[in-house]
Amino acid sequence: MARIAGVNIPTAKRVVIALQYIHGIGPKFASEICEKIGIPAERRVNQLTDDEVLRIRETIDADYRVEGDLRRETAMNIKRLMDMACYRGLRHRKGLPVRGQRTHTNARTRKGPAKPIAGKKK
Repeated sequence: MARIAGVNIPTAKRVVIALQYIHGIGPKFASEICEKIGIPAERRVNQLTDDEVLRIRETIDADYRVEGDLRRETAMNIKRLMDMACYRGLRHRKGLPVRGQRTHTNARTRKGPAKPIAGKKK
Protein backbone atom coordinates (compact mmCIF):
# COMPACT_ATOMS: atom_id res chain seq x y z
CA MET A 1 0.00 0.00 0.00
CA ALA A 2 1.48 3.33 -1.09
CA ARG A 3 1.43 6.18 1.39
CA ILE A 4 1.43 9.63 -0.20
CA ALA A 5 0.86 12.93 1.66
CA GLY A 6 -0.08 11.01 4.82
CA VAL A 7 -2.84 9.01 3.08
CA ASN A 8 -2.86 5.29 2.31
CA ILE A 9 -3.98 5.15 -1.30
CA PRO A 10 -5.66 1.95 -2.57
CA THR A 11 -3.34 -0.38 -4.47
CA ALA A 12 -5.73 -2.04 -6.91
CA LYS A 13 -7.01 1.19 -8.47
CA ARG A 14 -5.54 3.20 -11.33
CA VAL A 15 -3.09 5.90 -10.24
CA VAL A 16 -5.30 8.76 -11.47
CA ILE A 17 -8.23 7.49 -9.37
CA ALA A 18 -6.12 6.58 -6.31
CA LEU A 19 -4.53 10.05 -6.13
CA GLN A 20 -8.01 11.54 -5.70
CA TYR A 21 -8.19 9.94 -2.24
CA ILE A 22 -5.86 12.75 -1.12
CA HIS A 23 -7.76 15.83 0.09
CA GLY A 24 -7.11 18.65 -2.34
CA ILE A 25 -6.44 16.52 -5.41
CA GLY A 26 -9.30 16.05 -7.85
CA PRO A 27 -9.49 14.59 -11.36
CA LYS A 28 -7.72 17.55 -12.98
CA PHE A 29 -4.73 17.65 -10.61
CA ALA A 30 -4.44 13.83 -10.54
CA SER A 31 -4.15 13.60 -14.32
CA GLU A 32 -1.80 16.62 -14.31
CA ILE A 33 0.52 14.88 -11.81
CA CYS A 34 0.57 11.66 -13.86
CA GLU A 35 1.33 13.67 -17.00
CA LYS A 36 4.23 15.54 -15.32
CA ILE A 37 5.83 12.32 -14.09
CA GLY A 38 5.09 10.37 -17.27
CA ILE A 39 2.93 7.61 -15.81
CA PRO A 40 0.44 6.10 -18.31
CA ALA A 41 -3.26 6.54 -17.46
CA GLU A 42 -4.00 2.80 -17.26
CA ARG A 43 -1.17 2.03 -14.78
CA ARG A 44 -2.28 0.67 -11.38
CA VAL A 45 -0.79 1.69 -8.02
CA ASN A 46 0.56 -1.81 -7.30
CA GLN A 47 2.50 -1.66 -10.61
CA LEU A 48 4.37 1.53 -9.62
CA THR A 49 8.06 1.33 -8.78
CA ASP A 50 9.44 2.88 -5.59
CA ASP A 51 11.08 5.58 -7.70
CA GLU A 52 7.75 6.56 -9.29
CA VAL A 53 6.01 6.72 -5.90
CA LEU A 54 8.84 8.92 -4.64
CA ARG A 55 8.52 11.24 -7.65
CA ILE A 56 4.73 11.50 -7.10
CA ARG A 57 5.34 12.35 -3.45
CA GLU A 58 7.94 15.02 -4.32
CA THR A 59 5.71 16.57 -7.00
CA ILE A 60 2.76 16.84 -4.63
CA ASP A 61 4.93 18.32 -1.85
CA ALA A 62 6.47 20.89 -4.20
CA ASP A 63 3.50 22.02 -6.31
CA TYR A 64 0.22 21.36 -4.48
CA ARG A 65 -1.41 22.28 -1.19
CA VAL A 66 -3.04 19.13 0.21
CA GLU A 67 -4.40 17.47 3.35
CA GLY A 68 -3.46 19.25 6.62
CA ASP A 69 -2.15 22.45 5.04
CA LEU A 70 -5.27 22.85 2.88
CA ARG A 71 -7.64 22.11 5.77
CA ARG A 72 -5.75 24.54 7.99
CA GLU A 73 -5.86 27.28 5.36
CA THR A 74 -9.61 26.79 4.83
CA ALA A 75 -10.24 26.90 8.59
CA MET A 76 -8.14 30.06 8.91
CA ASN A 77 -10.08 31.74 6.07
CA ILE A 78 -13.39 30.96 7.81
CA LYS A 79 -11.98 32.14 11.16
CA ARG A 80 -10.83 35.39 9.52
CA LEU A 81 -14.35 36.01 8.20
CA MET A 82 -15.82 35.31 11.63
CA ASP A 83 -13.33 37.65 13.36
CA MET A 84 -14.14 40.45 10.89
CA ALA A 85 -17.83 39.98 11.72
CA CYS A 86 -18.75 40.44 8.06
CA TYR A 87 -22.01 38.97 6.76
CA ARG A 88 -20.40 35.70 5.64
CA GLY A 89 -18.61 35.39 8.98
CA LEU A 90 -21.85 35.87 10.92
CA ARG A 91 -23.55 33.20 8.79
CA HIS A 92 -20.69 30.80 9.54
CA ARG A 93 -20.91 31.63 13.24
CA LYS A 94 -24.68 31.00 13.35
CA GLY A 95 -24.41 27.79 11.32
CA LEU A 96 -26.64 29.06 8.51
CA PRO A 97 -26.13 28.90 4.74
CA VAL A 98 -23.42 31.33 3.67
CA ARG A 99 -24.05 31.75 -0.05
CA GLY A 100 -27.53 33.25 -0.18
CA GLN A 101 -29.68 30.09 -0.14
CA ARG A 102 -33.19 30.29 1.27
CA THR A 103 -33.73 29.17 4.87
CA HIS A 104 -37.52 29.39 5.25
CA THR A 105 -37.69 25.84 3.94
CA ASN A 106 -34.73 23.56 3.24
CA ALA A 107 -31.21 24.34 4.61
CA ARG A 108 -31.55 21.30 6.88
CA THR A 109 -27.98 20.18 6.23
CA ARG A 110 -26.61 23.43 7.59
CA LYS A 111 -29.21 24.00 10.34
CA GLY A 112 -29.39 20.41 11.58
CA PRO A 113 -32.52 18.34 12.28
CA ALA A 114 -35.83 20.20 12.65
CA LYS A 115 -36.66 21.31 16.18
CA PRO A 116 -40.32 20.93 17.19
CA ILE A 117 -42.15 24.13 18.13
CA ALA A 118 -44.34 23.86 21.26
CA GLY A 119 -48.06 24.40 20.72
CA LYS A 120 -47.97 24.14 16.94
CA LYS A 121 -50.50 21.59 15.66
CA LYS A 122 -52.56 21.30 12.52
